[in-house]
Amino acid sequence: MLLTGAEILIKSLIDEGVKTIFGYPGGSVLNIYDELYKYSKEINHILTSHEQGAAHAADGYSRATGRVGVCLATSGPGATNLVTGIATAYMDSVPMVAITGNVPKALLGKDSFQEVDITGITIPITKHNYIVKDVNELQNIIREAFYIAQEGRPGPVLIDIPKDITANKAIYEKLIPKNVEKKEKHITAKSLEEVALLINECNRPFIYAGGGVNIAGASEEVIRFAEKINAPLATTLMSTSAIPCNHRLYTGMIGMHGTKASNVAATKCDLLITLGARFSDRVISSPDHIKNAKIVQLEVDPAEVNKNVKVDAFIIGDLKVSLESLMPLINNKKNEEWLNNINNLKTIKKLEMPEEGPLTPKFLFEKLDKFDKGDFIITTEVGQHQMWAAQYFNYKTPRTFISSGGLGTMGFGLGASIGAQMAKKDKRVFNIAGDGSFGMNCNELVTAVKNNLPIIVIIMNNNSLGMVRQWQSLFYEERYSETTLNRSTDFVKLAEAFGAKGLRVSMKENLEEVLKDALNTNGPVVIDYIIHSDKKVFPMVAPGEPIDQIIMEEDLK
Repeated sequence: MLLTGAEILIKSLIDEGVKTIFGYPGGSVLNIYDELYKYSKEINHILTSHEQGAAHAADGYSRATGRVGVCLATSGPGATNLVTGIATAYMDSVPMVAITGNVPKALLGKDSFQEVDITGITIPITKHNYIVKDVNELQNIIREAFYIAQEGRPGPVLIDIPKDITANKAIYEKLIPKNVEKKEKHITAKSLEEVALLINECNRPFIYAGGGVNIAGASEEVIRFAEKINAPLATTLMSTSAIPCNHRLYTGMIGMHGTKASNVAATKCDLLITLGARFSDRVISSPDHIKNAKIVQLEVDPAEVNKNVKVDAFIIGDLKVSLESLMPLINNKKNEEWLNNINNLKTIKKLEMPEEGPLTPKFLFEKLDKFDKGDFIITTEVGQHQMWAAQYFNYKTPRTFISSGGLGTMGFGLGASIGAQMAKKDKRVFNIAGDGSFGMNCNELVTAVKNNLPIIVIIMNNNSLGMVRQWQSLFYEERYSETTLNRSTDFVKLAEAFGAKGLRVSMKENLEEVLKDALNTNGPVVIDYIIHSDKKVFPMVAPGEPIDQIIMEEDLK
């Protein structure tokens, strides 16, 4: 069948199982958008307000489902506006295919109107990228891109298509997607035996579970593993929701804003078992701080083994398969004294300090949790509110916490919430934002309203760039350089101007009523939740300090 490049692209996306894409049209992708018009019954295109929002929406769609998210932009500024979203996906190992148009081949390299070398720009932040110079190669490139995005450690792939390629014709033949097999070939008997020996010999095991648990769909395997060896278990920010928060072995988040139980356990264990994690500086602070324990690492990406921390044994391969292969080799363990010590740390309650104002982050999330039956998805922007969302909400099922971890992208959450809501129409999506982060990409409210998405945005409004202000308070002698916002924005009126419902909470007494109102609204809602600008995220570990040197709120009082 002889088809244009644009039609080959759309039919190939359909062949890959794509139902929804997020994008913004422009001159170089007009042929593609013309085909999208013709194939609108097969592919639902969501027009965002900005290309960055399209990338974040594709990212959120992928994180909520595990499938490949797809975004589309024109050449030049359209393509460069995707860059932050692509980098966000790359840092957090999110499978995404970003498609950009470009000027015709004859104009490449001539500083033509709206021309950029987007493949050159995105080399460091993609698993692979392509510029298509022959329409006969287009179909195989698309098929290969989807495979690469999902294979092994997932990540974004970019396909740049000059405009004349979308008009040229080539033979199209329906192809089934390239099969993505779990990586198993490096899971050797030797590596399994070495890891099992260390586990069987240890007395104080501790599990540090990273984002790879969600990516591999290995939550059940991790729980069974932890229960068999009776090891306390912590999650990173990226693996939040992978383990039910009420599980008896769960100690909470680990790292800079981790719990006392998790951080102390990491320094007092005799075996640190690392599952799908990369020893981020925000987790371990410095490798010297965990040198008293032996370390094993189960990881799909061999480049992450011995990169940040020297380990004593490792298994390279798909985490789910690795754990299934390891389980028969390990003994049942009790570790009663060790577990009692960690449980004692878990039961230490933070001293209740006088609150500066009537509303607190903890109060919000505890109240929100009472409405959740396991079908809430929480997306976040980046900052204090992000940490509070990870610390205080009671997550029950995997892939229900979606946040930018590695890149820390302010403005991520609203686009991601749109993608997650499009993917999971049976669930309710909340985007937890700070007033600073919300200001970056609040224009995507237009997208939520146009598509009548029942997203609830909760703005933790403290009139500041809260996390940066917190650092200025603790480490810069309260020199609040450019972190007090002093903006006159009325978020309720802003929401209404976009066509959403706007609500405000300024007293504890009306929070429950406002949440009920929001949940009963068939469409987007923005809740302005007023908190004090000096409210801080605790516990906290100062940068570079040992992770068991924990600053608590009462320490400052």
